[in-house]
Amino acid sequence: MSPDTHYNDSNIIELPSLTKRVTQIVCSIIWCLLAAGPVFGFAALKPILLAEGVYSEKCTAKDCIEQDLSLNFLFTIACMVTNISALPVGSILDSYGPKVTGIIGSFIILLGSLSLQNAKFINWFDGYLFGYTFLALGGPFVFISCFQLANSFPKNSGLILALLTGSFDSSSALFLIYRVIYNNYFELSLNQFFTYYLIVPLFIFVCQLYVMPVDSYKTIGTLAKIAETAIDETGKPMNRDLLLPQDRRESFNSDIQSFPQPSITETTSLLMNAGSHSRRASVISRSSYASRNSVKSVYEQDAEDKLINSSGGVFGIMHGYTITEQLKSPWFLLMTLFTTIQMLRINYFVATIKAQELFLYHGDEDLATTINHFFDLALPLGGLISIPFIGLLLDNLTTLTILMILSIVSIFIGIMGILSWLPGTYLGIVCLVVYRPFYYTAVSDFCAKVFGFDTFGTVYGTIIAFSGVCNILQQSMDKLTHEIFHMNPIPINSVLTLLTFIFAVSLIGYVRSQELELKRKNLELEAQEATVRGIPN
Repeated sequence: MSPDTHYNDSNIIELPSLTKRVTQIVCSIIWCLLAAGPVFGFAALKPILLAEGVYSEKCTAKDCIEQDLSLNFLFTIACMVTNISALPVGSILDSYGPKVTGIIGSFIILLGSLSLQNAKFINWFDGYLFGYTFLALGGPFVFISCFQLANSFPKNSGLILALLTGSFDSSSALFLIYRVIYNNYFELSLNQFFTYYLIVPLFIFVCQLYVMPVDSYKTIGTLAKIAETAIDETGKPMNRDLLLPQDRRESFNSDIQSFPQPSITETTSLLMNAGSHSRRASVISRSSYASRNSVKSVYEQDAEDKLINSSGGVFGIMHGYTITEQLKSPWFLLMTLFTTIQMLRINYFVATIKAQELFLYHGDEDLATTINHFFDLALPLGGLISIPFIGLLLDNLTTLTILMILSIVSIFIGIMGILSWLPGTYLGIVCLVVYRPFYYTAVSDFCAKVFGFDTFGTVYGTIIAFSGVCNILQQSMDKLTHEIFHMNPIPINSVLTLLTFIFAVSLIGYVRSQELELKRKNLELEAQEATVRGIPN
């Protein structure tokens, strides 16, 4: 079979030329670097907003609390919109494909850029809030629509996904570069910066029209499956080293070529609205292949067996349940609570880092600025550096162990965040910038393993969307810090750390109890099978 082919349902479709596929990937990486998530570089942009006098009219002779709250509100709404957009963007992607989705994203970013460009001249609505919100909304459209490019080179899907994800993580550096120019070379006003930035949505629009494919190479539900099992949508392993010995192939009495290909819809890891079409899997038997779905290939069966073992028995535990049953389960509810509190903590820190360090270090402006600058640089670098290590951890540790690592690191970050100890502050920041992509990837990995690939996008998208809605609490926490705690971040950070501990213990405890229950049921089943085998004919 030609390496330049991929499967779509039961048909084999020739891929575009090598040059065109490389061009598509390069273009998507460029726009992801510039537009996928620059709003998360808010900590670097905020000093420029202050210097440019944004919301300065809210200052009084006594203080500028309202100005600071209004600026932080920009980031709060941006985070909320980015995450809530998960499900509706998925519906658009499913219905109209990646090209239309990307074009819509380019227009949204264009509107956001025009609004920020002219915000100081706009009187009838808040141009800064509207513009920053639209930048945040456009990000998922242009980022998620290019995920399907991972199968433009099927044997290198993981590498392409890593490049796209790394580009997203690095996009927060856009405002860092802007701040460096502003502070060290010339004062490039917001109006000037976003005038130049209009090139970005134009570039995306042109790429979508003339470069990008109309239809996806692969859906994100399938990409999630590849990431977990290394098996493509044809039922074949992506890596020939995974081929089974002949005797194992025969033992399954299975021929991969005889299986019909599944019908799959356009979707994304953040934005899928798929229903559940799989069977209710057996959760107590690892050895009985009779209980498996008959359309699974020998390689898929073997890969799932390995995932059951490597995940500690968690893999497949909610596969085949209806989406309603999955969303009502403790697996979903506990992970949602844990994810929500993590997102709140991370985004609250990003929005208020300088104010927090000013208080902790007794008003030392220079030190707080230095710490702020260190964080601005570490945030995009942390995502890039951590990508290969995240993969190693998720591939080699059980789900329970991953959750324990997440919890311990998160609690450690929380403790470092309330100490006026400089090494601890820097260590906490380093841990945070590495933890952020690890936590998002681990939640995705958890959803794929526990809930399955058919409902992966819906479950993961719902968790992220709900967490996004709860991000509105960030504004309340900010207001409490300003008005009740007199800029002291310790009470809010302490509460968030305590909630992290409570939700983490609850989630870990539940997963552990389910692992033990699975082991007990497996032992009972093995005993029953042994008894049956001992009965004479």
